[in-house]
Amino acid sequence: MEKKNKLQFSKTFKSNCITYGIVIVAFLIVQILLSAGLVSNLLKGLLVPLCSYAILAVSLNLTVGILGELSLGHAGFMCVGAFTSAFFSKCFMDTLPTLVRFPLAILVGAVCAGFFGLLIGIPVLRLKGDYLAIVTLAFGEIIKNIINILFIGKDSKGFHFSTTSAIDLNLEEDGQVLIKGAQGITGTPNDSSFIIGIVLLLITLFVVLNLIHSRAGRAIMAIRDNTIAAESVGINITKYKLMAFSISAALAGVAGVLYAHNLSTLIALPKNFGYNQSIMILVFVVLGGIGNIRGSVIAAVVLTLLPELLRGLNDYRMLIYAVVLIAMMLFNWAPKCIEWREKMLHKIKKNKKTTKEAE
Repeated sequence: MEKKNKLQFSKTFKSNCITYGIVIVAFLIVQILLSAGLVSNLLKGLLVPLCSYAILAVSLNLTVGILGELSLGHAGFMCVGAFTSAFFSKCFMDTLPTLVRFPLAILVGAVCAGFFGLLIGIPVLRLKGDYLAIVTLAFGEIIKNIINILFIGKDSKGFHFSTTSAIDLNLEEDGQVLIKGAQGITGTPNDSSFIIGIVLLLITLFVVLNLIHSRAGRAIMAIRDNTIAAESVGINITKYKLMAFSISAALAGVAGVLYAHNLSTLIALPKNFGYNQSIMILVFVVLGGIGNIRGSVIAAVVLTLLPELLRGLNDYRMLIYAVVLIAMMLFNWAPKCIEWREKMLHKIKKNKKTTKEAE
């Protein structure tokens, strides 16, 4: 038994090292291309969003692949992390240096998104299937719409809030409007970079992979496979569901922080924090392989770069994109189908053998 555990640990360690290695090698290749001047300005602008989308895909896979629950509100958690961190950075832009302010902004975004994940998870995780997806989708839309009507200003008297207009904040002459409703937050410090994005991606992978292979991760996967059986052996269903859901939300908040500090103006639009964004993140997870963390990173990078790389082929761009999607689905699911077929054939042979022995 001890030998088997050591072998399993060795395989897990090697698999994790391969995942980290792929990210580090990709980073080094990009750095070499950047130093040689072989990367266009368009692709340079995609480097930080690529890291954000990879973090989002990995974090959502924790909920969808490991926990086995369908969530469509991941863009909402990203939105919470983005706006809370941008608000924090805007408030302390003149008082804290970047080396202190940005790590604190990441912490603020992660904690706020994780808190919302915990808050939403308590009632929502009692639901299953389509009902859970609908409620999480509604949460994402509510968060986006609240931010679009929220006005926050600051003067010598403190903070002022309004849901109608900036005029109703009644600020002093030296007051400053921090959140401008549908116009969002302007002037967020541009603290994000490709190096920071890679570091945050590696931290995300470390957290998720270690959680999956820990005792808590095995409990979460047991709940995914059979809730009744897991509960019968003493696993606290609510505790582990909330753990996975809140960690997933917190990591989505980290991606939101990275995304927000890469823009001069942050606006809660449907295309970046709406339903389509949640669906796009889910597509990364499905095409990369549900439960396959490494696949989520690769799918996020490929599917984000592909439309931009094919921009020159305007007439055939979406056709090629669709063909690649289908090819990735076939490549991803074909080995699983073969494995499932072999398992079923083995069971049938075993049953036949048992029947013959009984006769």
